[in-house]
Amino acid sequence: MAQKFNPAAFRQQMRKAQAAARDLQRAADKLKRDVKNYDREAQQQNRRTAHAVAAYNNKVDAHNREVQRHNRAAQQGSSRATVHFTVSEQELADRLQEAIPTQGQRDHDVFLSYARRDGYEVARELCQELEDLGVDVWFDEVAIRPGKSLARQMDEGLRKARAGVVLVTPVYLTGRLWPDRELGALLHKPTVIPVLHQVRFEDVASFSAMLSDLAGFSSEHDAVSEIAAKIGAAVLDTEECQ
Repeated sequence: MAQKFNPAAFRQQMRKAQAAARDLQRAADKLKRDVKNYDREAQQQNRRTAHAVAAYNNKVDAHNREVQRHNRAAQQGSSRATVHFTVSEQELADRLQEAIPTQGQRDHDVFLSYARRDGYEVARELCQELEDLGVDVWFDEVAIRPGKSLARQMDEGLRKARAGVVLVTPVYLTGRLWPDRELGALLHKPTVIPVLHQVRFEDVASFSAMLSDLAGFSSEHDAVSEIAAKIGAAVLDTEECQ
């Protein structure tokens, strides 16, 4: 026999189901609020952590800069104590120390120019020796780019550096890289340091009468490490004059 429909019982069951649904919705809403609060707290904690990490990194960077300044000062003191200039080399160093402070702020201490065909190995060694002394070197391994104005390339490099180091080799002189007037004007700039390798000052003078009074360093008389020490002493000491 079919059970008779009881409207009162049905309404009661409906009220229970609706109450259960409301309880479930309230539980779901609470869970959403809890998740939202957790996410907000996590974001705040992440921001606090990021700020703490950034502050710590800033302290580390400041400490590293201080260590670098200390090491650089020690390197400068060491170079001053051990380097001995000839009369002409001292005149070159004095010229640099007078001229470099007028150049203003630069990205690098020196720009190194060389002829790749016969100067790369020495240039690379000189660059490494200078960097070991704390000298910041602009060293483009293809600094002499064929087909472009060499004077403009050097001027561009000098604009980025406080001084220029020109490694003068046979290719520099006999490879038709430079017109004699252009090379003479370059090497007589007050912030340019000539370094002769496999050529003598007499060879340079015979290339151009403009270079007869050229002063610089030579691998004939000093090892590359000694030349680097002299350049470092001359260039880095100028910072104290600024």
